[in-house]
Amino acid sequence: MHLDRDACYRALLTRDARFDGQFFTAVRTTGIYCRPICPARAPKLENVIFLPSAAAAQAAGFRPCLRCRPETSPDIAAWRGTAATVTRAVALIAAGALDEDRVDGLAARLGMGERQLRRLFRQHLGASPNAVAQTRRSLFAKQLITDTRLPLAEIALAAGFGSVRRFNDSFRKLYGRPPGTLRRGAGDAAGSAVTLMLPYKPPYDWPAMMGFLAARAIPGVEHVRPELYARSIALGGAHGTIVVRPADPRGGPNTPARHALVATIRFPVITALPAIVARIRRIFDLGADPALIGAQLSAEPHLAMLVAARPGLRVPGAWDGFELAIRAILGQQITVAAATRLAGKLVAAYGAALPPDGPEAPGLRYVFPPPDRLAGADLTSTLGMPRARAAALAGMAAAATADARLFEPGQGLEDAVARLVALPGIGDWTAQYIAMRALREPDAFPAADIGLMRALATAEGRPTPQALLRRAEAWRPWRAYAALHLWASEPVAAKEIRLEAAA
Repeated sequence: MHLDRDACYRALLTRDARFDGQFFTAVRTTGIYCRPICPARAPKLENVIFLPSAAAAQAAGFRPCLRCRPETSPDIAAWRGTAATVTRAVALIAAGALDEDRVDGLAARLGMGERQLRRLFRQHLGASPNAVAQTRRSLFAKQLITDTRLPLAEIALAAGFGSVRRFNDSFRKLYGRPPGTLRRGAGDAAGSAVTLMLPYKPPYDWPAMMGFLAARAIPGVEHVRPELYARSIALGGAHGTIVVRPADPRGGPNTPARHALVATIRFPVITALPAIVARIRRIFDLGADPALIGAQLSAEPHLAMLVAARPGLRVPGAWDGFELAIRAILGQQITVAAATRLAGKLVAAYGAALPPDGPEAPGLRYVFPPPDRLAGADLTSTLGMPRARAAALAGMAAAATADARLFEPGQGLEDAVARLVALPGIGDWTAQYIAMRALREPDAFPAADIGLMRALATAEGRPTPQALLRRAEAWRPWRAYAALHLWASEPVAAKEIRLEAAA
């Protein structure tokens, strides 16, 4: 990845927040690497090198700055397009792929050879896949040390070090001191809850995100208010809850990241924390670079107007791909509100009961049922829906039971859509919608959506799906974001009937 040395240094001198997460400054004289916004005195140009990732900096022997805290830097997914494979690989690493497998296994999941994957990582991130995984592990542990009161032994396990000895050795090597000396006096001490700051690249349209999620919130599983989002979660057979709200923009001693969401996680398995955080980041699309995306979409005058009106609009994700797929099938040919009521009935009939979470998140009563629970269920009588749609739900449940990686990020848009439309009752609209929200494919585009066609209607009428696809070619690789802008421009989009065929 080429970095313009002069441009990077100008960004460093001005502490330009637009570049936060896009490069890191490594200082030869101190052996420390920093974010572009670091408040420390700027080093001389001849003493610095600029690197594309924290992993590249640590692989080169530099240690993280304790003032600007690289572990709180936005996780910008700016290497789209030709390097989309790297984005998918990083998403899998964040979910723990290299905790369970080797690099050759990760490469196989991405449909390529190990040597090719290593070459792409070196080209775009300046570090190997293992170095990226190790850096994410150490920076996540550093955040837990600084921002929580978890015991150090639990932090070692949560970050994936495997043993306290490896944890201690890694921190002595990286920071030149034992991990306990990095702990601040204050922190989260709310019993079993862990509260973390999750940074993003501003701006962020929080009201739009809450409006989208509120319209689709599953009764008993999700609870949405203007100031927070809460839901039940399940991983590996264990159950818990998350509550997410925007950070205080004024900052403070315990909230150093001004542009961040605050996630409170209650889950009995401490080693699941990295996977939970990765999923929360996907729900709220915290890896997006709105300036980069907006610049591309603004080349068209109509979208330029929409981007200017909502510059921080994100693509809402999903906690679980199977849950989102079931919700999408329920929404075929009916309104969003009607589909939400059906989802509530489904959860009440087949979801596992969850103890009340407390005053922050009232109404969290169930965990969404897993695929094997629905695969053999009589959904026709339970939900009172057409047999063809019930068969589509059962087919999706059976497919997800047979293939645990059906909704795993990293397949590529075309392959993912092809696998989904091969299932009974799944057409292109449903497949593209699942790819957009569950698989985090930024170029997914449900062209047959009537809301999109109506948003681009002219005096001559609405465009056809084929005409819409031709027009959307100019929006690649960000067609999913274009779809969100078009939906946001439609005040009645939440009540719209979809066109997907159920057969």
